Order: sequence, then structure tokens, then C-alpha cells
Amino acid sequence: MHDLAHLREESERAFLVGLDARSRRRAGGNSTVTAQASAARDAATASAPKGEGRPSIPEFDAEESLSELRTLAESAGAEVVGEILQHRDRPDPATLVGGGKLEEIAGAAASVDADVLLFDHDLSPSQQRNIEKIIDRRVIDRTQLILDIFARHARTREGQLQVELAQLHYMMPRLAGRGVEMSQLGGGIGTRGPGETQLETDRRKIARRVRHLEQQLETVRRIRAQQRQRRESAPIATVALVGYTNAGKSTLFNALTRAGVLSSSKMFATLDPTIRGVDLPSKRKVLLSDTVGFIRNLPHTLVSAFRATLEEVQKASLILHVSDASSRLSAEQDAQVEIVLKELEAEKKPRLRVMNKVDLLDQEVAEGLIADATKPESRTIYVSAIEGTCLDLLLHRIDQMIEEDQVSRVHLRIPQSEGKLLALLEARARIYARDYKDGTVEMEAEAPESVVRKVRAFAVE
Repeated sequence: MHDLAHLREESERAFLVGLDARSRRRAGGNSTVTAQASAARDAATASAPKGEGRPSIPEFDAEESLSELRTLAESAGAEVVGEILQHRDRPDPATLVGGGKLEEIAGAAASVDADVLLFDHDLSPSQQRNIEKIIDRRVIDRTQLILDIFARHARTREGQLQVELAQLHYMMPRLAGRGVEMSQLGGGIGTRGPGETQLETDRRKIARRVRHLEQQLETVRRIRAQQRQRRESAPIATVALVGYTNAGKSTLFNALTRAGVLSSSKMFATLDPTIRGVDLPSKRKVLLSDTVGFIRNLPHTLVSAFRATLEEVQKASLILHVSDASSRLSAEQDAQVEIVLKELEAEKKPRLRVMNKVDLLDQEVAEGLIADATKPESRTIYVSAIEGTCLDLLLHRIDQMIEEDQVSRVHLRIPQSEGKLLALLEARARIYARDYKDGTVEMEAEAPESVVRKVRAFAVE
């Protein structure tokens, strides 16, 4: 990652390169899979507990994968000026796509005056060097592109530390043979480093910087743990939003909490965790946590770096898994979310599926799905965060699934002089009947245990 004095103001011109690798499966003949899908299956297998079989992971085809790369490039501020999809039996170990194809790509990139080549694949350090020699342009692989978007969107000090740590881990194996070039000032995609001045390529200095960042993040984690401990001392449940990037988590978060968090169609618009209180129909309060979006083959360095942030998912009482109901890839995207949840050891947490963006579906289809979701046994809710459709049903279902601070019905007789307690019940309980007599208020109410404890002295058997 180059250090940077300033960013270019104009959009960089990006040329996309995809790879469709055909792999021969056992006796079943040939099948076309993207290299990305193959890596996703490997990641899932690696993260699965021992003794379990290889999980079945749906596959993005090569065109869909390249389309996602296009969205990533635009999120990084690039203008896509061309793309090529290479079909091969297997990736070329030296240049990924093969020498002949690379010459063709070099010509195509030159003809559209591309500044940078973005590969929809992770490149080894030697592949990246070999490609750059032939192409004579900057070459960015998928991981570096995602890291760049993270660097662009990190707002808090913690987010910036996490991204820089991931960038350094990515950069370490790529230092050999690139000393002079790596130390030069640069600009554009793949060169953003939050808060950096002059990023030297000396391994020792980078290792020292990594240790320093890890210590700072450990401090952040400790403070976060103390904050969580204080929260947990009160019986308030945490509900974590997870989902594929751009599924509409932040829009849903805003709709439920009125928090005004940035919601954007760009990928990874939310990096820094945001926690806000939400009142449930039972008058209980829960804390809703918005988290970073997941993506296919989310770089392991990022999962590690963002572990402190993602602890909110590990500690949550309930996970809301938000999906884009309008995307034909929602099943594949959900499988990728499962991989990350497994890596976080959070896959067995109580979970509620929230299919968002029903406003983009055919009206008749949407109405049928919403009707099915109203059945009490349904573990899937269909909503439109942007239009507010079925959000009341979602809050009701969250209320049913949260076990903390259980609600019970009480019969109370409270002196009217106890103004604070009466105000507490007004705010935090559902009152079914109320009668004033002889300077007291007699009421039938349903309230969370934390409230009942405070008024138990006035309970009437």
C-alpha cells in the first residue's frame, strides 16, 4: 500500500478482469465454477467444526461475480471503462489468466486509457508483479480493492486502526522486489491508508507498527468489554443486524431507531458499529447494533482486524439476518454470511430472518410473502425498511424472541403521592385498567421484570 500525499479528485479509470475457471469434479464430468466460489467453499470447510461434512455452498457464476466487482469498483470511486472475462481450465500460476490473454488485456486497457486493472481474484505477490510487468499499469486484486473501500469509509479511530492493520498484514508478503516502488507516494484506488504519513517498506518497521496497532486495538477491546459489562448488568438484550453488504441493514437500523446513520447504496457504507435503544411493543427496551456488511471471501485479515467490532454479534441475544428479497443472488449471499458467522462462532445464536426491500418485488408476490410471514411459527419476516412496511410485525417478533427482562402481569395499588413510580409505569408498562380511589391508583398492568421489582411493594395478590 503506498503512502499518499493527496487523493486524486477525478475518478480513476478502471478496467475489470474476471476469471471463469473450469474444474473437473469426481466422475460427474465438467462443471464451470468461479475461482471465487471455489475459495468460498474452502473457507466454509475450514471454518466448519471437525467431524462435519463439506458444506454445500451456492456458487456465484463468473458474470455475477464480475458484476459485483463492478459495484465494488464504483464504491471505491472508480469509473469502469472496460472489462474482460477469461475462461480457462485452471488459473495460470504465473499470471492467473495466461500470457497470451494478458497481452490482449494490455491492449484493451491501453485503448480505453485505463489507470488501473482490477482483478476479480486474489493474486499472489509473484502473479501481481508478473502482470504489472506486461500490463505496465497498476494492478489491484479483489482483497486490496475491498481494503481500499474500508479505508475510504472508516470514520472512527477504531475503524481506521482496524483497516490499517488489515492493510499491513496484506502488504507484508508483497514487499519483496518492490522496495523502491512501494515507498513512493501515490494516489487512487488501493493506495489509501487512514492516518498514515510515510509508509516505509522496511519489514521491521511494519512489524513494529503492526504490534503497536494490535496493542491499541486491545485497549479498544478492553474498553468495549467494560462498556458491555455495564450494559449487561442491566437486563437489556442486544440485537445485532448482520447481512450481506448492501442488504439495507443501515436503512432498517434507521427505520427502527430513527438514528440517522449513513445509509448508502455503496458497499460497506457502515464500518463503525452503532448501538441505539429500541422500544418493543411490551415496553421493554433492547439495544440494536448495526455491523459491517459481509461479502464473498471477506479477506481473513479484515475478519481478524474487525473481530473487536464483530464481538457485538458474538454477544448478541438475537441476530437479525437481513437479506435483500429483491436480489436473485440472495441465497448465495446468505451462504456467505453463514461462513462469516461460523468463523465468529455465532452460527448457533437465536436468529430471525428479515427479508428487506419487498417494495422492489411484484406487489402480488410481496403480499403473499408478507401474509405467510404473519403466521406465529414463521422465522422469516418480509419488510421494506425504506417504506416502513411490516416494521411493527418485526418488533413484535423480536419481542417474542427476547428472553431478557421477561414481562409479567401485575395488579397494583399505588398511592397517588408516588409520582415517580406512576410515571415509570406510564412509560415502561402496558396498562389495561386503572381506577382512582381514596388517594390511590389501582391498576392492572403488564411490565418487564426490571419495572415489576421497583413496584412489587404495592402489588395486590
